[in-house]
Amino acid sequence: ASAAELAKRGQIKETARNFEASFLSVMMQQMFEGVKTSEPFGGGQGEEMFKSVMAEAMAKQVTRAGGIGLAPTVEREMLKLQGLKE
Repeated sequence: ASAAELAKRGQIKETARNFEASFLSVMMQQMFEGVKTSEPFGGGQGEEMFKSVMAEAMAKQVTRAGGIGLAPTVEREMLKLQGLKE
């Protein structure tokens, strides 16, 4: 495989992982939508502002740890679209 093809494969893998992390972030934001934390250790405007940041960080970590299997499927389809074999 050429250097250009290896670079393209790397970009595709990264894009697929980013897609999975974005998907999980949206799912987790919905999951935490109605969750309230009592004071003094939670709640307030700060928690509301940073809930999405926390969901995004958790989603990235889940993806790094192996994810839910979405990234490999997306990667496989993207490779097919580019005319590359797995």
